[in-house]
Amino acid sequence: MSAVANLKFELADRARNYALARSFPFCLGYGDSPVVCFQACGALHGNFHPVSYKALQANPEWRRRLNKVHTTAKTVLPRAENGNWRELDSCMSSDALLMNVFCHPGVLRSTRVAAVLGLQAKLNPRFGVPARVPLTNGRLDRTEVDLKIGDLLVEAKLTESDFQRARKTTILHYRDFREVFDEELLPWVGECYNSYQLIRNVLAAYASQCSLCVLLDARRPDLVDAWYTVMRSVKPVTLRTACKVLTWQELSRVLPASMQAFLAVKYGIH
Repeated sequence: MSAVANLKFELADRARNYALARSFPFCLGYGDSPVVCFQACGALHGNFHPVSYKALQANPEWRRRLNKVHTTAKTVLPRAENGNWRELDSCMSSDALLMNVFCHPGVLRSTRVAAVLGLQAKLNPRFGVPARVPLTNGRLDRTEVDLKIGDLLVEAKLTESDFQRARKTTILHYRDFREVFDEELLPWVGECYNSYQLIRNVLAAYASQCSLCVLLDARRPDLVDAWYTVMRSVKPVTLRTACKVLTWQELSRVLPASMQAFLAVKYGIH
């Protein structure tokens, strides 16, 4: 099996065992390695660390993220008893993993976490922030960055198959593309550039004078390779050094002990 298939199988197995051991309500999707979706249970939610979930519920801006609809639920999941399945109910959700970590009050106060990210302490995360990448027509890109903390943009990955593709003509609509990238070094197939999300996020960092961190799983060497392939094509040295890749495993070493234990059991992140 591929790296992503192996990881999906492991996450689903861990999520199911986690739910059964703690009596969390959940649902199994269809297929050979079905996704596990959790249902909220009073003040708890099986897909979240309890402290993170409490903090998330107390913050109106964060809480709105819970309403993101699971776009493929109708084809891969049985009907939800309490309405519609949400994206953050899924054990495969990189957004859920991101919010588990960065909604936790102990993480936000941690000087060790801030140091790993190259930030000051007392983090103030914003999720789903508009990227606002300038286009050649004077308008701005409408897509979002997963997380912004201070002047750091964060793209989170877990079981996504890749960083997506986009047609070359689409990429050329970004105002700063040729200033930032050596287009001959970028990975492409036919009329499309690979790793579109990385390209867009580097352009977002450039336009907003921010740094960029891509968070991914060490069990996904394919995504690590894709990252370095794109980074070698970045022309401004200062921008290239402001971009970094960090694994969930590396980040977990500086997280609070209860979060480390949660990630190890539920996600296999040690």
